[in-house]
Amino acid sequence: MEDHKGIYNHILPVSEHTGMDHAMMDHPMHDMNVPMGMAGHDHHKMMIEDFKKRFWVSLVISVPLLALSAMIQQFLGFTIAFTGDKYVLFGLSSVIFFYGGFPFLKGLISEVMAKNPGMMTLIAMAITVAYLYSTATVFGLRGMDFFWELATLIDIMLIGHWIEMKSVLGASEALQLLVSLMPSEAHKVNGDQMLDVKLDELQRDDVILVKPGEKVPADGIIIEGESYLNESMLTGESKPVKKNTGANVIGGSINGNASVKVKVEHSGKDSYMNKVIKMVEEAQKTKSKMQNLSDRAAKWLTYGALTLGFGTLAVWLLLGFPFVYALERMVTVMVISCPHALGLAVPLVVAISTAMSAQHGLLIRNRTAFEESRKITAIVFDKTGTLTKGEFGVSRVESLSKNYSADSVLRIAGALEQNSEHPIGTGIIKKALEKKLEIPKAENFKAITGAGVEAIVDGKEVKVVSPGYLKDKNISIPENVFTSQAETIVFILITNELAGFIALADEIRPESADAIQKFKSNGIKVYMATGDNETVAKAVSDTLHLDGYYAQVLPDKKVEIVKGLQSKGEFVAMTGDGINDAPALAQADVGIAVGSGTDVAAETADIILVNSNPQDILSLILFGKATYRKMMQNLIWATGYNAVAIPLAAGVLYSSGFVLGPAVGAVFMSLSTIIVAVNAKLLKIK
Repeated sequence: MEDHKGIYNHILPVSEHTGMDHAMMDHPMHDMNVPMGMAGHDHHKMMIEDFKKRFWVSLVISVPLLALSAMIQQFLGFTIAFTGDKYVLFGLSSVIFFYGGFPFLKGLISEVMAKNPGMMTLIAMAITVAYLYSTATVFGLRGMDFFWELATLIDIMLIGHWIEMKSVLGASEALQLLVSLMPSEAHKVNGDQMLDVKLDELQRDDVILVKPGEKVPADGIIIEGESYLNESMLTGESKPVKKNTGANVIGGSINGNASVKVKVEHSGKDSYMNKVIKMVEEAQKTKSKMQNLSDRAAKWLTYGALTLGFGTLAVWLLLGFPFVYALERMVTVMVISCPHALGLAVPLVVAISTAMSAQHGLLIRNRTAFEESRKITAIVFDKTGTLTKGEFGVSRVESLSKNYSADSVLRIAGALEQNSEHPIGTGIIKKALEKKLEIPKAENFKAITGAGVEAIVDGKEVKVVSPGYLKDKNISIPENVFTSQAETIVFILITNELAGFIALADEIRPESADAIQKFKSNGIKVYMATGDNETVAKAVSDTLHLDGYYAQVLPDKKVEIVKGLQSKGEFVAMTGDGINDAPALAQADVGIAVGSGTDVAAETADIILVNSNPQDILSLILFGKATYRKMMQNLIWATGYNAVAIPLAAGVLYSSGFVLGPAVGAVFMSLSTIIVAVNAKLLKIK
């Protein structure tokens, strides 16, 4: 972004193509050169304080200025007159014009230099015309001064900017809460010793101790102990989450009832917290279709207002009215048509919604996709870990070869799964550890895309694969294997011999049924795509009353499923883990990466959910609808207000005796802006 120098760069345009409220432009959300850290935050607060100071100084000076104005005296029925009073009036208004109006005059210069006349041009021209004309009347020109209108206009503009900037700051402060979650120090374990170190001294693979009630200093994996952790500020999950050995923990979450030792995975700029903040910054920086629409509308309104302003002056002069009256009409048109509310209508909703989403574990990477989530008519779910808990427990281990016992099958399978993060692998390892089996090392480990894994164990080629793999290789499966619809079966091949199988059960999430019902009540069809066999897929589908399912699907085949639904006219959302499902996520109208935990960098997803809960996806869609409604409400209000107010300012009802003065116009203009800001602040996540 273009960097405009000077103390008032927060009100200057940063791009030729933005019609956004210029008061927001130096806000850390919109200027990526100022990080969303404390420096940018404090800088913005300083600018707010400056506007506040200018407003109060100008307001105090306005009191005697109003008292000396002939029109105010006439209206209130009193008289204050003394020799040289008009020069005192000129002096007071000069202070207000140059001190209070300085931000707008500076903005005018910047907009003209950028060849992008906008709101600052309108305000600056209105106050400059009023000041120069009024000054001329003091020094001999016949006519009535506009000093009191000038003072009230600047006062109202200053307070309007002050309120707007506070609203935007409030949106960023929600995100700043994430930063404040991190503790200042960590207890680093070094052998038998424990040292308190600064967070920036932590390295990957360091071991830290987190005591009860303390905040977790960095992302990592629990290597000793178990506890309940409060992650509500990070994921929106209200209940403390039980974390056992091997579980991931997120920096900033609050430890509960017991001490745990954590091996550091990510710290500093690589931490979950920093990734979230960076992602939110990028999302708020990215223009959506709605925002581009409001920008274009604000820019054309600026051109229109300038044309109407000078046109109004010309028309009233041609009608034979005094220059002072025609000038007053022009000033009023320029004041009231400032696209303040329009410039704020969408950007403020963007700022608030993106920060709120991050606090609830909904990380928006693509603003347009988020806004278009309201159009979703069909959603395709991965089964494991989304509709189901993803916590596979081994229900059966059986040998299919006289050469291997059941324990041997489990032990060898454990060798391949010991570094796996997949729920099936975790379940197998857990069972092997329970039986206190010695797990050998695996060499030359490889993934078999969508089908399983292979490696060399004890000098033998071993594969842990799905039923679909055996079918593709024409390996026959004994009839007694599939005895339960709820089980997932993996087979173990040792040097191409079918050695045995392991059956695992994955419980359906209790909240899945309620979420599916609500999807349907919102007119959204729900499908499931899984690598599991037909029997398991059908059991889950029947239990949850899905609209359809696809069994034994390889990741690359999910693209075809999405395309198939799109060809039927569906607006499709795809949920996946963001890695294997990357092609399908990219193909979908809205790609949602779920269950990413601390890995929030799923490049192909439009939206990333920290949790795998299907209720979160429903919340996302409903929040997308609510956000779109707020944007439309603000746009309709801002444009509708101008459509009514500009003709009144131009004097179309003059014959009826109604004339809208500059000060009243300024009041209505600021009121419109405040209404837009308040409406945006009412946005809520259900």
